[in-house]
Amino acid sequence: MVAHVTCSRLISSSLFNLEHFTPNNPTRSILCHFFSSKISPPTIQNSNLSLVNCLIHTFKLTKAQAFAISVPFSSLKSPHKLQSAHKLLLEHGLSEKHIQSLILSSPKILFSDVDKVLRPKLQALGKLGMDGYDLGKFISKNPTVLARSLEKKLVPSIEILKDILGNDAKGKDFMRILRSRWILWADPQRLLANRAFLESCGVVGPQLVSLLKKEPRVCLMQETELRELVCRVLDMGVSLGSTMFPHALHAAGGLSKQTLEKRFELLGNLGFSKEESLEMFRRAPHLLRTSNKKLEFGVDFFLNTAKFNKLRLIRSPALLMFSMEGRVIPRYKVLEVLKMKKLFKNGPSFHTMLVCSEAKFLEKFVLKFKDDADELMAAFRDHNKSELNSHE
Repeated sequence: MVAHVTCSRLISSSLFNLEHFTPNNPTRSILCHFFSSKISPPTIQNSNLSLVNCLIHTFKLTKAQAFAISVPFSSLKSPHKLQSAHKLLLEHGLSEKHIQSLILSSPKILFSDVDKVLRPKLQALGKLGMDGYDLGKFISKNPTVLARSLEKKLVPSIEILKDILGNDAKGKDFMRILRSRWILWADPQRLLANRAFLESCGVVGPQLVSLLKKEPRVCLMQETELRELVCRVLDMGVSLGSTMFPHALHAAGGLSKQTLEKRFELLGNLGFSKEESLEMFRRAPHLLRTSNKKLEFGVDFFLNTAKFNKLRLIRSPALLMFSMEGRVIPRYKVLEVLKMKKLFKNGPSFHTMLVCSEAKFLEKFVLKFKDDADELMAAFRDHNKSELNSHE
């Protein structure tokens, strides 16, 4: 009877709310099973109360969370191991919030042996430059790193990354790559095999490092998937060893085959032939990662407002990737003032105005004309943002 009341109170309690747990969260699954199954009263009555109390008082969990997590570990004789793990994480600079997030997402990890499992992995991550808040943020977002084999998975993958990065193995790029979920789950043998294959395709040195930073998933694909991606890029006319090849891998590797087809279909609807669309991709692969709205608005603006001919966009597709609000429209407003005041005898070329840096643009097309600089600057700064927000 006592257990029955306890269960009812937990279910009705405001502390128990499944909305707090994401669909794929292990704790949510336990909670759903715990309260939806036909559990006999003795199950709760015989729960490991010392463990439940530890979870509530040490980890600051709610009663519902504590009961749910304790179910698989009800045979645990003492919460000492859990308390030791909590102390160890605090010593390495993790906050209570980080630790709570860790136990809610992957509770099994904190029941691991402190000296044989947790401490060596935390020390290994610490040697890479992770400590305090950064370490806590990293682990709370990627708790499974503590479940990976140190000798078979983590250390070999880290050593391969260091070898690829060379002199930058201790820099920001290394830490950025290491934080990738793809790298955490890397099979060292697959990483080695893919590295060798990419190098055989001409992606070496800085190009390989750049690809690893921007799209690490490409370096960790299944062999067949990676070969299919390379074939797809080759079919689109990008040559092995060309400077654009790694950029094309990055662009195509981040999109599904269906999404790529839809992007080309959109370009077709905007008036470009299949060959013209492929030429644009070869010149600016990341054009295909531009949103539909931005592409539609950009093509319309350049062809109908700026009066570019289509060939200009085919040869300089990167123009469609520029920020419309932050770059294209403000500079076009300046061009209109320059033409109205006839400050240039011939030109200037809007294409030239677009591709130069902002400092060079202001120097050459605004500040140069001292008598009209205020009006030119006003045109540059005071364009109608509200009209463009939906297109960025």
